[in-house]
Amino acid sequence: MLPGTGRSVPIHEPARIEDVFQERHPDVVFNCAAYNSVDQAEAEPEAARESNVIGPRVIAAACRRHGAVFVHYSTNFVFDGSLDRDYVESDEPAPLSVYGASKLAGEAEVFSSGARALVIRTAAVYGGPHSFPRRILQRAAGNDRIQVVSDQRVNPTYARDLAAASIELVDQGVAGIVHVAGGGCCGWDEFARAVLDEFGVNTEVEPVPSSSFPTPARRPINGCLGTARYRALRPWREALHEWALEAKRA
Repeated sequence: MLPGTGRSVPIHEPARIEDVFQERHPDVVFNCAAYNSVDQAEAEPEAARESNVIGPRVIAAACRRHGAVFVHYSTNFVFDGSLDRDYVESDEPAPLSVYGASKLAGEAEVFSSGARALVIRTAAVYGGPHSFPRRILQRAAGNDRIQVVSDQRVNPTYARDLAAASIELVDQGVAGIVHVAGGGCCGWDEFARAVLDEFGVNTEVEPVPSSSFPTPARRPINGCLGTARYRALRPWREALHEWALEAKRA
């Protein structure tokens, strides 16, 4: 979606992207578009490639031609999750899934374009109507117990914090790859329990291993992002509390 217009623009079509640049003359472009249906990507690799590889290539090329800074968002899924510590920017990627591989290839396209580029890797972003906390609240409604995977660990990242950090990094002129994620790491079950606590929901969260929910795509067991280039965002529980307060008012 193109901000301020209500129009959707196919990011993989160079002519359409060029029209946008001619119309808007951006100084900075934030690419929030992605194919992020992780499991579906296993059956639709070309669709994932269109959005996650070709799209970034097209936008980055336009940014180079027009002298705009390109901010592109990537993911912790570029790693295989085998390390016993948080992943930092210098760690070697090794994606396990079509989705992860497409996002890694998109990073490469951005940097090979010659554009002034910042790639922000993040994890477990929430804030919209279809994000993890909302899904947990829906699953808990009318249920005494829900099962949630416990052996996959992530940094819950509030979208508002991610946006503020992105602007700060641009203002500082930072380029290259930077990890930006919520402070601290937890299992999905702990994340779910915290969401229900914020809303006073008494549904029990039963921790289960990933094997209880077989999926087409493999996911990194350790999806925790650390950073050598930027401060961690505020503690994830603090950010979740703010999100919950706003969600209750909505």
